[in-house]
Amino acid sequence: MPEPTAAPPTPPIPLAALLADQELGLRQLAGPPAADGAVVHMVHTSEMADPYPYLLGGELLLSAGVLLDDPDRYVSRIVQAGAVALGFGVAPVYDTVPAELVDACERHGLALLEVPPATTFTAVARVVWRLMAEARHRELRRVTQAQQGLAAAAARPDPVPAVLHQLAVRLEGWAVLLGPDDTRLYAAGREPAPDVAAGLTRLARVVSRGASPRPATASVAAVSPGASPPRPAPASATDRVAEGHLAAYALGGSQGLVLGLATPAREPGDHTVAGVAVVLLSLLTAPHQGADASGRSTALVRLLLGSAPGETAPLLGPGPWTVVHGRGDRSPFAAAALGAALGSALVDPDADGSVRILLPADREATAQPGWTLGVSTPVGPGELAAADAQAARAVRRAVATRQPLVHHRHADPLTLDAARRRLAPLANSPALVETLRTWISLHGSWDRTAAAMDIHRNTVRQRIGRCAALLDADLDDVDVRMELWFALRHG
Repeated sequence: MPEPTAAPPTPPIPLAALLADQELGLRQLAGPPAADGAVVHMVHTSEMADPYPYLLGGELLLSAGVLLDDPDRYVSRIVQAGAVALGFGVAPVYDTVPAELVDACERHGLALLEVPPATTFTAVARVVWRLMAEARHRELRRVTQAQQGLAAAAARPDPVPAVLHQLAVRLEGWAVLLGPDDTRLYAAGREPAPDVAAGLTRLARVVSRGASPRPATASVAAVSPGASPPRPAPASATDRVAEGHLAAYALGGSQGLVLGLATPAREPGDHTVAGVAVVLLSLLTAPHQGADASGRSTALVRLLLGSAPGETAPLLGPGPWTVVHGRGDRSPFAAAALGAALGSALVDPDADGSVRILLPADREATAQPGWTLGVSTPVGPGELAAADAQAARAVRRAVATRQPLVHHRHADPLTLDAARRRLAPLANSPALVETLRTWISLHGSWDRTAAAMDIHRNTVRQRIGRCAALLDADLDDVDVRMELWFALRHG
């Protein structure tokens, strides 16, 4: 079953928790047992014959079957959209759940829950939100306590071993600090099996040297002359093994040191806890500032004191630089943890949970759990303002299309044939084409488009968001809108 296309601000809850609520009285009639681990990310009610266009994935869909005429197609479309389960209300339309619907859910592997007449859909939704709020509260409390414990450990006389020990306790696993030659410098927690420790060492090489996460015995092909240079190593890497989860994080400014974690499970807040540890260990193990770091600090100070960007840009170094905009995690230290994960200390957080990061172009921006990122093209110091605008547009596009990371792209001029190819993803959706045409012609106004087409403004937003996803386009970019307008007029 597909994963939800966007992570909601609250953690998911097990489907089994809803079935266990005796006041709701829900009963599973078909599909895999809820005990298999299915989780609900949100709840949605719809009486449409085909709710697919309005589902994001991860929903418990509630319906009384008002327009149910083809159960097999109805269920297949729900499964395609990524819904977790279907809650079918008995009464007022049906006295019992139709047998055809039960058979269809069994065939397609969709959990089917019977909602008794005495239980309203609103009551089901309220229980979902309550369980999510309780889960979120538990998660925030656990993460806050872990952050406090890590900060206290960093203030001890032996801070590095103390932070590793605290991290191992909080994540109930094994934490190890590895040197650039795979030397185990410090370790804390119950040591895993030899094959797990070896797997973690291989994973650490991925973030320290960009190596392939393969066994050491795997052959390595020679690089032919003229071949593309190897891609820069990522800031973090994860893997799953039979015993649980592995994760490796490069420590910023620490000359090849890597934090490795082996844990039996991966909880929603673990990435935040690990991110705080990465920041602390990066500070504790970093050498004194070199000339480059000193120059960058000087540039930031001069900017704060009112110097023009053109005067301070040379102090940043020749570049190129990439600007990254992020939206997401608002917890303490989250922005610094994101900067450390991406490999940069030049981080500008905002109170609304957004963050801007200046990233050396030799560090690749990768998707990070809990964040939506927009990335500019690499530029020199004198073009950082333009790159900042690119990253802002890219992150808006990432939010609109529910993607974890979007890179800025320049729009290419279209020929007539290219215009037709550009709109090909919308060829079977005349409603989307007409909505996009009207929306662009009205300069992106949701209300005026809704009035012109006699539809609700939320429908306009949903259709435009779907257009952006199908076209893989940043509809906030003026150049992209001009390109699409040409395609719509002449394609």
